[in-house]
Amino acid sequence: MKTNNDQLAGIAHDAVTAWIVDHVEGVRAPLDFTLIAGGHSNLTYRFVDAAGRAGVLRRPPLGHVLESAHDMSREHRIVSALQGSAVPVAKTLGLCEDVLVNQAPFYLMDFVDGAVLHDADAARTLSEADRNALGEHVIEVLGALHRINPDDVGLGELGRKEGYLARQLKRWIKQWEATKTHEIPEMDEVIRLLSTGQPEQIGATIVHGDYRLGNFIVGDRRVRAVLDWELCTLGDPLADVGYLLNSWVEPEDKGTGMTPVEAGGFPTREQLCERYQASTGRDLSQINYYRAFSHWRLAAIGQGVYKRYLVGAMGDNTVDLDAHKEGVQLRAQAALALLT
Repeated sequence: MKTNNDQLAGIAHDAVTAWIVDHVEGVRAPLDFTLIAGGHSNLTYRFVDAAGRAGVLRRPPLGHVLESAHDMSREHRIVSALQGSAVPVAKTLGLCEDVLVNQAPFYLMDFVDGAVLHDADAARTLSEADRNALGEHVIEVLGALHRINPDDVGLGELGRKEGYLARQLKRWIKQWEATKTHEIPEMDEVIRLLSTGQPEQIGATIVHGDYRLGNFIVGDRRVRAVLDWELCTLGDPLADVGYLLNSWVEPEDKGTGMTPVEAGGFPTREQLCERYQASTGRDLSQINYYRAFSHWRLAAIGQGVYKRYLVGAMGDNTVDLDAHKEGVQLRAQAALALLT
């Protein structure tokens, strides 16, 4: 883990420190920065001031030309809008859109103490009773998010409300066709079934887009903060439910140890669905469509990553290409199984 110095990638230390001190009441220099989450997604840093106060800074990936998926003002707007709601989020502290300060926009939040359950080993640090209670709260928070009227919190113009599945299908079919390197008959059949069997969208809600245990700060059996809102939009809430259920690996599933739920002790998928239906009144009778859609979408994304590695665009020759290729196939097969 990298610690504060003038060479910490992504932080122009003196300029960022000066901006924070000027714009966040009570912060005292000097500030110490630490990278806590990196990669191809938005970068997250923890900073601590001279009095020991901690905060968080979010900025786009290094070298990235800003697109909507890495729009700091949009993410800041979403998190700010949800403060005071039943959806736990960190308190926002400020937004800097002046790229002269740090070469890219960034926004600030309070630091929320707790754990992030990235895998089964992390989940095993909790008792089984705590895992069960946490799982129940996870679905309660999702229901709360989907009960919010976007217009009531100033997010009514965040995106197009209707036609969510049609738009997503169009986007990811195009992605699949542009990155296809070999035939996967299951992908073609899933595209046909998804295109011809779209459920009717009932209303439009805030859709998180990446709602899973690894994107929460948790503690005391509860979700303390929902993180990573960069994919958030308006649309069909059941897309979030299907995505969550796919990450909710059960004992009979072929697990990898990479998902927290594999530790055991969490509610079952059926129990999650029951609680969600009770809290929202939404019908989940066609939830397998949304689960299949989620698997297929991730297969299309995975194919894009596979092709970039295959042609050397990712600059990494140590990646197991066969594993990436197989992962796309397995996702396609899982999607087809849910539709037939």
